[in-house]
Amino acid sequence: MKRNLRVLIATVTAGGGHLAAAAALDEAWCALRPGDVVERIDLLKFFSPLHRKIHSDGYVALVERAPELWGMMFKTTDNPRATRLLQRVKRAFPGNSRKRFARHVKQFRPDVVLGTHYLPLETLGHLRKTRQASKPIIVSVVTDFEAHALWMDSCVDLYCVAAEETGARLVARGADPGKIVATGIPISAKFSHKPDTEAMRKSCGLRDDQPVLLVLSGGFGMGPVAEILAELDKVPGRFQTVVVTGRNEELRRELAAQDRKHPTHVLGFVSNMHELMAVAQLILTKPGGLTSSEALALGKPLLILNPIPGQEAANSDFLLERGAAAKINRVEDLPYRLEQLLGSRKLSAMAKAAKALGRPRAAEEICRAVLRLTRGF
Repeated sequence: MKRNLRVLIATVTAGGGHLAAAAALDEAWCALRPGDVVERIDLLKFFSPLHRKIHSDGYVALVERAPELWGMMFKTTDNPRATRLLQRVKRAFPGNSRKRFARHVKQFRPDVVLGTHYLPLETLGHLRKTRQASKPIIVSVVTDFEAHALWMDSCVDLYCVAAEETGARLVARGADPGKIVATGIPISAKFSHKPDTEAMRKSCGLRDDQPVLLVLSGGFGMGPVAEILAELDKVPGRFQTVVVTGRNEELRRELAAQDRKHPTHVLGFVSNMHELMAVAQLILTKPGGLTSSEALALGKPLLILNPIPGQEAANSDFLLERGAAAKINRVEDLPYRLEQLLGSRKLSAMAKAAKALGRPRAAEEICRAVLRLTRGF
């Protein structure tokens, strides 16, 4: 009889996607093997208060106020050779946060480490080279449709990627094809159930005689949401809008106080995103890997607004090439594009393409792929 496994799911707060992916893996693993010991941990726990603030606030400020700079950094660091050199230097001179994470890994003694952010790989690679009695299986779970070089490391035993094309990019950069499996990006099991849209409309307080546009600002409430709503007022026809501002309470209050031409529901952080997406005919959003994967799982087309250079631009290209999304680069173009899309054959075709791309059981697929590697335990 095989023993229970100890599983560490390591992530980092950098936008909401990495955290949501970690939660989805936690949910899927516990459903498959309820007897295992599973711990989900955010590496920010090991940062100093100042380091934590710089990391969290700095990321948000950079992508919101200087997206071109973020894009330049993304492109400059997307070099496997340079990344390997950087990681070797970091391992030779580990910082206090990495030392604290390393101690935690040694104390927890995992059989498997699932990483939904690339940052844990630095420490795990260092530990892999030490004389530990226990050397866990290390899994890099890529949470975008294109894999940046930072997701690659010699310590990785398995790469779980969004699509075959994502894996091909890793192979082109030197990864072992035998270590790559196209599973999709892990999302909650809630997105795999067939929704009762009529009941969901009622529970969300929505009318049943008008289409629903869902406007998302991401977990941190970023993006030109106020401008989007102002442009929606210029669109003729009948529709209703649901806006989710995430954890940006100031933005929620500001938007909720304004009158709109179309029925508009302004929400803050929500736990029923699967319901809101299920009742929407179109989702207006930035193309984060998790948000996009949730929408695809439900067969919902996306209207992408001004993606930031870097991972969002790459995700946007993936979705556009496959017909699951349309894109506008300027908010003022929204009224014309939206009028053309609503009720059109193109919107129906986008929804069909989205459904074809969806991987609603990606989290379970990842867990099963990892479990195949643990047969020796």
